[in-house]
Amino acid sequence: METRIALIGIVLNSTESVDELNHLLSEYGSFIIGRMGIPYREKNLSIISIAMDAPADAISALSGKLGMLPGVSTKTIYAKNK
Repeated sequence: METRIALIGIVLNSTESVDELNHLLSEYGSFIIGRMGIPYREKNLSIISIAMDAPADAISALSGKLGMLPGVSTKTIYAKNK
């Protein structure tokens, strides 16, 4: 199975979806290389980056599911293929 390297950037501006967000990240945990979260208290939001090595359809599925959560915005970038 061919995999891609990707970075999913997440901006969480509500605590409403935290449990579901964490559940989804756990569900795709076998593909996650690393995760970094930055609470930005002055703006009352959190910025999370997820590095993945996964099949393209798994990356797309996770990004899509995250983006559908209330108060969550995502953007995905892919490494260029070698």
